[in-house]
Amino acid sequence: MANMSRVYKKTCSNGKLAIYLGKRDFVDHVDMVDPIDGVVLVDPDYLKGRKMFVMLTCAFRYGHDDLDVIGLTFRKDLYVQVQQVFPPEPTSTQGPLTVLQERLLQKLGDNAYPFTLQMVVNLPCSVTLQPGPEDAGKACGIDFEVKSFCAENLEEKISKRDSVRLVVRKVQFAPLEPGPGPCAQTVRHFLLSSQPLQLQAWMDREVHYHGKPISVNVSINNCTNKVIKKIKISVDQITDVVLYSLDKYTKTVFIQEFTETIAANSNFSKSFAVTPLLAANCQKQGLALDGKLKHGDTNLASSTILQPGMNKELLGILVSYKVRVNLMVSGGGILGDLITSDVGVELPLILMHPKPSHEGASSEDIVIEEFARQEHRGEESQEALAAEGDEGS
Repeated sequence: MANMSRVYKKTCSNGKLAIYLGKRDFVDHVDMVDPIDGVVLVDPDYLKGRKMFVMLTCAFRYGHDDLDVIGLTFRKDLYVQVQQVFPPEPTSTQGPLTVLQERLLQKLGDNAYPFTLQMVVNLPCSVTLQPGPEDAGKACGIDFEVKSFCAENLEEKISKRDSVRLVVRKVQFAPLEPGPGPCAQTVRHFLLSSQPLQLQAWMDREVHYHGKPISVNVSINNCTNKVIKKIKISVDQITDVVLYSLDKYTKTVFIQEFTETIAANSNFSKSFAVTPLLAANCQKQGLALDGKLKHGDTNLASSTILQPGMNKELLGILVSYKVRVNLMVSGGGILGDLITSDVGVELPLILMHPKPSHEGASSEDIVIEEFARQEHRGEESQEALAAEGDEGS
């Protein structure tokens, strides 16, 4: 049985232009980003001597489209790259075709043209802010889009009906050699206690993976006359919108109380497992998610990795996490449970996906999955995957 490679196809609503990509996730390796290699198929009668272009756009969208009428622009292109695919520009040099492009050109015939886009480094990764129940239209966030169209020149206004657009994601994976796990400690003195309460918390790893338990180690040296009744551990997501608004949101994505009684003048040490998941937070408006391709195909946003020299504003949205460990300390005596103190520490948390094992692209055959033709609004949420089998276009 021949090995198959999946190919994504999208056709513009007039049916004259189609774009083919072998994947929709492109990995940021810090020093370079995976090239976007694909093929455009065009009806020669539709081309009519015009030029054919492919454009890559990284856009920041924040707020609602209806606010544009009062002169506030909530969409900004952070990066645009345009390639003239046909006729090729004299100064352009097409590199060697990828295996995918060779197979697609064989399958699609003479009216198909290859393209390769190489985005620059230091661009943000795809992020979506979770919409509320009443929100309509495209979600706020950072998205990447590959678009193809025919025109006499780039200044010509192109209708959505005459262009084909496919949203892709820029993703980052956890480094293979992460640094040491974070550690934090605090000392609290209480009235009538000669010795303090010492709290230390740490994690064994710097980077943790989405959906996997996070081990939080807690060590307590209680040299006071107080009793600790509970240990509360929570995980907060901090979303910092650094373009336009300078908004900063903190949303708790995990919280659990552990009933642990630590008596006066005693020690305690234990590891707790916490797992923040989108499934437990799917109703929280404004929560940052990894960029969506289709409904349900995402998770909590990965941590933003800032490289030296990066322009924070260009990133649009910064996402970070922190783990909070809090002790509920009873006052002791008759009013002990009514007089409580909160002793706590915070740890930075990096949440990412592990780097997947490499799977080589098959040169034997391809299976094309086609999206429903985009309507005038062209919303990605209207995509309906329909397996087209191996019949090409």
